[in-house]
Amino acid sequence: MPAVLVVHGPNMNMLGRREKTIYGDMNYDTLNEEIKKKADHHGFSVAIRQSNHEGELVDIIQGASETVDLILINPGAYTHTSVAIRDALLAVGLPVIEVHMSNIHKREPFRQQSYVSDISIGSIIGFGPNSYLLGLDAAAIMISNLTDDS
Repeated sequence: MPAVLVVHGPNMNMLGRREKTIYGDMNYDTLNEEIKKKADHHGFSVAIRQSNHEGELVDIIQGASETVDLILINPGAYTHTSVAIRDALLAVGLPVIEVHMSNIHKREPFRQQSYVSDISIGSIIGFGPNSYLLGLDAAAIMISNLTDDS
């Protein structure tokens, strides 16, 4: 069974309580339930991890190299600052899909730079919690293409 790792970066555990005008009312647990349903719909397993700590996110990514087919990641604020997360994603050599709930290109100038976008298959931004679900739809297509090429 194909497997996807969903990585939530810092402050994602605060969904439903933080900046509702940007991130909406859906809480973290509900988002993860929706992610699991979408993965089930596509017939792949999903592991979901979150951390507020850069080094732990690097460890999570590095640990995925032998266990998943694709990484779907919302690096949160580390999107704009972390060469370490970028390097970990490059090191594992897995396909990556970047997601963001807000449209980072419509936010503060410092949020408009991503260290992940150019190493990702693609980025899905600005659709709130649906960014994750659309990312899983894209993951299903990419995994299908990977298995078709085998």
